[in-house]
Amino acid sequence: MPRAFRLGLLSVIGAFLLIQLIPYGHDHANPPVGAEPAWDSPATLELAAAACFDCHSNETEWPWYTSVAPFSWLTQHDVEEGRATLNFSEWNRPQETDEVTEAIREGSMPPWYYRLLHPAARLSDAELERLIAGLEATFRASPPG
Repeated sequence: MPRAFRLGLLSVIGAFLLIQLIPYGHDHANPPVGAEPAWDSPATLELAAAACFDCHSNETEWPWYTSVAPFSWLTQHDVEEGRATLNFSEWNRPQETDEVTEAIREGSMPPWYYRLLHPAARLSDAELERLIAGLEATFRASPPG
């Protein structure tokens, strides 16, 4: 093995180990659930939990890889951004619900990389339509804030 390759490999390993010391992404806090919407049906809740709750609720599940940088940074950022935009666990505060169903319909929610690692979030077309209809009914019957 050439010396330059070994040196490069050791540098990459060293950098990987060093970035583990950066604390961002290590705090896997799940604040208490405050108020949830009045779901239109248990089926809507089940679909939303499978596809949305890890980033859009205070009930995030934190798999092992969410403790390893740089994946921990990406996950922490996505959860923080998701909770700030729409949080099903803090329904007593204003939420941005206007574009939720459009994002699901366009396929940008849940993101492809989330679906890649979370098989339960890979909803069929029929499940996506039921989720959209259920969320629209829930938002009408139980507006946030």
